[in-house]
Formats: sequence, C-alpha cells, structure tokens
Amino acid sequence: MHKTYQELTITLDDRFVDLISDFVANIYGDGIEMGEGKIIVRSEGDLLYVKEAVEALTDTLGGTITLSCTIAEKENQDWIQSYKDSVQPIEAGKFYIRPEWSASKEGLIDIIVNPALAFGSGHHGTTFSCLEAIGSYVQTGKNILDVGCGSGILGLAAHKLGATVDLCDTDPVSIESTKENFLLNHAHYHALWVGSINKTEKKYAIVIANIIADVLKAIASGLQEVVQNNGILIISGILDTKEPSVLEAYSNLTLLERKQKDEWVTLIYKKEPHG
Repeated sequence: MHKTYQELTITLDDRFVDLISDFVANIYGDGIEMGEGKIIVRSEGDLLYVKEAVEALTDTLGGTITLSCTIAEKENQDWIQSYKDSVQPIEAGKFYIRPEWSASKEGLIDIIVNPALAFGSGHHGTTFSCLEAIGSYVQTGKNILDVGCGSGILGLAAHKLGATVDLCDTDPVSIESTKENFLLNHAHYHALWVGSINKTEKKYAIVIANIIADVLKAIASGLQEVVQNNGILIISGILDTKEPSVLEAYSNLTLLERKQKDEWVTLIYKKEPHG
C-alpha cells in the first residue's frame, strides 16, 4: 500500500451529483463517494485526467452545470471500506438495487450492481423511473431491447421479470460492465453488441432507451422502427427543459405515461398499428 493517495473533491449543485458521478464512473473504475453537493474520488494513482475530463464536460454543456475541482494528497487509509460504507441500496418500484456487499430485501426483486462500473446504479433519477416503468410494463415471455444499456441494470430488471433481453451500447466499457453484472446476478441475455439499433433487424415488444435528449431525437425514427405494432417504447435521460423537442420527435406515437424525478423526465409510448 502506498503511503499517500490522491483525493479529488468535486463541489457542485446537489441536483447534479448523480449525473456527474455517473460520468466519472465511466472513466474511472475505483470508488466514488457521493455526498450532499460534492463527489469525492480517491486513488493511489494520478487523478488529474479525471479532473480535466469533468471540467471539459462542463465546458461542453455550456455552463449548465457549475462546479469546482480540487486535488489533495493525503495519508493513506482504508478508503475502499469507507467508499463501501457510503453506497446505500435503493428501492425502485418492484426492485431492490444493491452492491454485492449488502443484503437482499424480502419482497423485492434483487438486482446486484456494483457502482463505479458504468452509467446506471439505480440512484440516478432516469434509471429509477425506467425501473418503475419496467415493473409496470414488462411481462414474462416478452422480447426486450435495451438501447444504451450502460451497466445493464434495465436489461437485468426485464430479465428478472421473465423477458428475453437484447442489449446494445456504443461504449465498449458499458458492454463489459453489462457482462459483469449479468454474471454477478447469474442472469442471461439473448444478445449483446457494441453499436446501436442499426445492428438489429428484429422487432421488439418493448424497447428501452435511457440516453440523453439529443441522441433520442437523432435516433427517433430508428427506435420507433424496432418497436412492433402495439409495442411499448420507454425513453429517458430527458432534462425537463429538453422535453418539448423530444415530444415533437415522437409525436406519431401514443403517449401513455410521463414520469418525472428531479429534473429528469421519462416518457412511455405505445406504437399504434398505423402510427
């Protein structure tokens, strides 16, 4: 063990802690601790690249999120255990999302996802709302496609309800995280690929896409194409300020339900036979 380690502290509006934590988890594989208005990242290696990536992201978002980053060198301690102690399980609809070092909860469907792998540990508002929707709409025997699967948590939830699951993501890190999480849950998917909906010719009873609004608009026609008639499309990752343009892109579908958690919106559509 090294005598010292680096600690990166990101201070920001509490509303954006989950979002930035998910971003950091995609580029950094060790423990991330979340607190009120702050994120703490620790490593025995150099964390400058994480700091620079976060600052570059905020520049890309054009001032939507204001934050500050500081790196300090500290005496080593058992910060991995401190991180584990900071990660709390969460209930989302029918599901109980927990890291493998926590116990399951009676009466809820158990999903094990270790944080800091890729986007989606259930704590983010978009993932939470999608899990609620999956609990309401997914049934045994249905075939499901999870587009932009991240950690694979949504596909896992659908599988545990008896669905046949295909998953895809353009990020190879997310594909590996999905494989790991399915193994961790002793679960099985039907197909998993790097890429998007253009790599399948199938039609699905339910398609789930928890991405971001701009991507949802860009692939709107493709997403609708892979939903079978009378099928369901669940889209999420939509900031409420972006919702009107997303509604316009999917206006030829029937909106069944709208969910909002914090500033994040999830939309659930039905594809009518002549939609």
